[in-house]
Amino acid sequence: MNKINRREFIKLSAAAAALGTLAGCTGSTTRSKGARIVVIGGGPGGATAAKQIRMMDPSIQVTLVEANKHYHTCFMSNEVLAGDRTLDSIQFGFNGLRGHGVNVVHDMVTGIDPKTRMVMTKGGQSLPYDRCIVSPGVDFKWEAIEGYDANVAEKIPHAWKAGPQTAILRRQLEAMPNGGTVIIAPPGNPFRCPPGPYERASQIAHYLKQHKPRSKILILDAKDKFSKQGLFIQGWKRLYGYGTDNSMIEWVSAAGGGKIESVNAGAMSVQGAVESFKGDVINVIPPQKAGKLAFVAGLTKGDWCPVNKKTFESLIHANIHVLGDASIAAGMPKSGYSANVQAKVCAMAVVDMLNDREPGDPSYMNTCYSVVGKDYGISVSVVYSLDETKNAIVAVKGAGGLTPSDATPEMLAREAHYAHGWFANITNDIFG
Repeated sequence: MNKINRREFIKLSAAAAALGTLAGCTGSTTRSKGARIVVIGGGPGGATAAKQIRMMDPSIQVTLVEANKHYHTCFMSNEVLAGDRTLDSIQFGFNGLRGHGVNVVHDMVTGIDPKTRMVMTKGGQSLPYDRCIVSPGVDFKWEAIEGYDANVAEKIPHAWKAGPQTAILRRQLEAMPNGGTVIIAPPGNPFRCPPGPYERASQIAHYLKQHKPRSKILILDAKDKFSKQGLFIQGWKRLYGYGTDNSMIEWVSAAGGGKIESVNAGAMSVQGAVESFKGDVINVIPPQKAGKLAFVAGLTKGDWCPVNKKTFESLIHANIHVLGDASIAAGMPKSGYSANVQAKVCAMAVVDMLNDREPGDPSYMNTCYSVVGKDYGISVSVVYSLDETKNAIVAVKGAGGLTPSDATPEMLAREAHYAHGWFANITNDIFG
């Protein structure tokens, strides 16, 4: 990736955002008056889409269906494990969306009928729509790891859906002995938040270094490389002795026998391709697929949902759009910021189509911060454009940035500060 300085990146990303906004949002007409949108899922994708449509065209009726009254963000949840953030600080409600005129319904969707354009809920509601936006997140492929399922996850947590699982893992870290071993088992690609397991290892190491310094973290990976690997390893060397005999973190690649094949909850062990490993705390992150509703609604091809990347309309069912982790949106990663950006592109396209306008040419971007330790942040940012002939999202050459390998301590501290500012800004953008 080409490196640019932060000022140049801000200019480029602002231009990209402006292009995406101006291309689609040119004001409402009476054609959309009374149009009905049903949005399913209140995470970064669904909540952003619901809010943005109302802001772009208040004549459109928007109903957001979300089973839970609060949403916990996965991004920044690793700081809860370190003890540097409370669980409440990553919890958000939906009153901000109500303030924008979104009708928020707390219920569980049981089905979508694309012929009658109707969304059915567990509570017995039938919600008609002109267009439906689905942001179901991810589900787990429990069958992929022998001995690991939803029940075992109450003892050996995945914590890949933030909230109660985050709290379980935090309590286990607090209870483990000084000198104990934490095992983290990341899945193969693709999965939600590619740098997440390695930030998690960093944040747990940050906690252990302060409170249980004789402890170790063993990362048993189903891959041979991972996102921002060079920057993470550099940080681990500086902060946690990586590569030395006294390293707090050890990473075992798939080629080195890191991919786990089974879990023994009773023995608190996992079986790798070559040997078994015992841990005092084990965090298994299972392989993933689109959320259950995507399968129920017939929106999947394989594990994920194919979409027209200009509008995020399903390539299987017309008038239904799929956002975020569940969609096939390569080369964007499955991340909260990707879902937020995709939701804005989708919202503009939906408003255009309801007003009999051709959707404009979208731009996309993703920024990913990781906090490696105290005053030590790293990031990568990419701006994307659409290759409409190939239905592909492609990185714009030169329009991105990566924390330089020779970053000074002041620069790394600033990156950590930027990470926390980004969190405050994006959560307000989604839920405010």
